[in-house]
Amino acid sequence: MTANASDTATPSPRSLAKAVAAAIAGAAVLLVTIVLPAEYGVDLLGTGRALGLSALRPSVEPVAPPEGDALAPTPNGPVALYPAAFHVDSREFVLGPYEYVEYKYHLSQDAIMLFSWTATDGVIHDFHGDRDGAPADAVESYDDSPRQRADGSFAAPFSGIHGWYWENPGGDTIRVQVTTAGFYTAAHEFHYNGTREPRPIRDLTVIEPTPN
Repeated sequence: MTANASDTATPSPRSLAKAVAAAIAGAAVLLVTIVLPAEYGVDLLGTGRALGLSALRPSVEPVAPPEGDALAPTPNGPVALYPAAFHVDSREFVLGPYEYVEYKYHLSQDAIMLFSWTATDGVIHDFHGDRDGAPADAVESYDDSPRQRADGSFAAPFSGIHGWYWENPGGDTIRVQVTTAGFYTAAHEFHYNGTREPRPIRDLTVIEPTPN
């Protein structure tokens, strides 16, 4: 029996275009609703939380307060005095496509920190803090506006770790540089793979005095 011409007809360009568009749309839906929440913790629509996909990512234990004396200010009129000198820190992070990093400092309540950070391209950004003794997911956000840089000062509203979340939302590598000075006692770096790394901080001995 001879096949009809209609049975072997090549799909029209319009039909192919519709099929390709449907496949791309389906892949985009899976990326936003499943892949990003499960693999990178990016839950734009809340579907990862609803489906329990966040459990697929490694968890990080809460950061314990550092041992030793806290650098809490003692107000004296317009002056606030601290029991020790402030620290300084400067870091650069390289973020591959859809990677993120968090970098936080431990500050006592009302302790001050100055900061300046810049990124080579637009990043998803959240400046936030975690209270001492609170669960790891009990985060309090201060500023999550889209930014490529920020320069300012920060007074810790509570004792805990405070800092930034930067995420690369695209396919190109992004570099983020941050410099701080303040009355913090420890620094912690959190990676997209769920690991945490304590980072050394420096005191005023790293700053050489200007010769006379």
